Amino acid sequence: MKKQQNILIIGAGLCGSLLALRLGQRGYNVSVYEMRPDLRKVDINAGRSINLAFSNRGNKAMKLVGIEDKVKTLCIAMNGRMIHDKKGNTFLSNYSGRDHEYINSISRGGLNALLLDEAEKHENVSIYFNKKCKSVDFKKTTALFKDYETKSEFIEDADAIIATDGAGSAMRKSYYLAKKFLFSFSQDYLTHGYKELSILPTQTGGYKTYKNALHIWPRGSFMLIALPNLDGSFTVTLFLSYDEGTYNFDNLTTPEIVSEFFQKEFPDALELMPNLVEDFFNNPTAPLGTVKCSPWHYKGNTLLMGDSAHAIVPFYGQGMNASFEDVVEFDAVLDQNLENWEAVFKAYESTRKKDTDAIADLAIDNFHEMKDHVANPIFQEKRKLEMALEQNFPNEYSSKYSLVTFNEDIGYHEAMTRGRAQDKAILNMIADKEINSNDDLKVILKKVKKATQDILDDDKIAGLK
Repeated sequence: MKKQQNILIIGAGLCGSLLALRLGQRGYNVSVYEMRPDLRKVDINAGRSINLAFSNRGNKAMKLVGIEDKVKTLCIAMNGRMIHDKKGNTFLSNYSGRDHEYINSISRGGLNALLLDEAEKHENVSIYFNKKCKSVDFKKTTALFKDYETKSEFIEDADAIIATDGAGSAMRKSYYLAKKFLFSFSQDYLTHGYKELSILPTQTGGYKTYKNALHIWPRGSFMLIALPNLDGSFTVTLFLSYDEGTYNFDNLTTPEIVSEFFQKEFPDALELMPNLVEDFFNNPTAPLGTVKCSPWHYKGNTLLMGDSAHAIVPFYGQGMNASFEDVVEFDAVLDQNLENWEAVFKAYESTRKKDTDAIADLAIDNFHEMKDHVANPIFQEKRKLEMALEQNFPNEYSSKYSLVTFNEDIGYHEAMTRGRAQDKAILNMIADKEINSNDDLKVILKKVKKATQDILDDDKIAGLK
């Protein structure tokens, strides 16, 4: 295909701005239309997570476009989970037994702004704000937009349209409403929602609690988490049922009840949050959902990418990383020099969808792990063993978390399959007292490998692999 072709991208969020940058680097003429104002000029967080977990898969994309060093300046390393119990006791559970493996807290807005700046350095990339996509005609490869400033509507055409417009994608809606082909779509919500809160910095701009960790207050059916920001603050998120349990979003209706809830469940966090009540009632409560759909493209030149194709809940810290990896995988397909956009989109979806389905399922798994299992003694014993195995046998063992988060050259589906089998093997052997942390690690490694392979073989025979 000729590089002079015109590409229309719907959405200038993290995935769309990265895609625009990469396609601009490859020589395509790229136009990006974004519904919201330019975040570099207007504060548009509106209760969304203002920081995210950034790890190896996302960094692989930054390397691809040559801005890895610039992104590093936006990052705060988080070496593990700092677990807080009800009494205020804490312990740090490392993410890996290998010192060089950690995740980062990064500003959503800061990273998005950097990607927009880098994309606009290319003369063949144009980005337009306050332009809402209303629908896409995938047969004509055109998109209908409304200009929020002039209130007028207009149609744009292109050689290819790629929608990176998030979980509420206008193009995905057009696929569904057109009823021109068999389009499968599911949107599954958790019974829990989330609310953004904050721990403000000290008067001197310092951190009120340990900086280099993702803080978790696991409470069985709900939890609080906190991630550090560069300005000394922490973004705090409460994950709580809408209507179940003694305390829920539906009955936390007064300052007194909110304060009572935090005093009972998160007393050490409450000490750091004199602004709690103000944040709680000023910030919205938002739902948590998973979007899966198929196909991502239809005969022709349109494609869904990022959250528009596979939105996930945030509990593996992989939503942004998965969308960035979409761009890396898409770029690899472009290297194949296929004959047309339909062939490119078909090849991309055939290699990518199984991995995005896998990380969606893993994110649900991690929701239960974070709010409950991390405080379970058997789980803690498993993590202790895994850290020891990774530390002593760095080239022979990786936990499920490490496979997903730090092994960017392994697909999510393979990481899930291997990781789940390992988890099952270790938990079963701990419960049956076949292994414990005082045993010889070489013996434990051998037992774990054998038990894991047995499970994988059984799953293969059962057709589950």
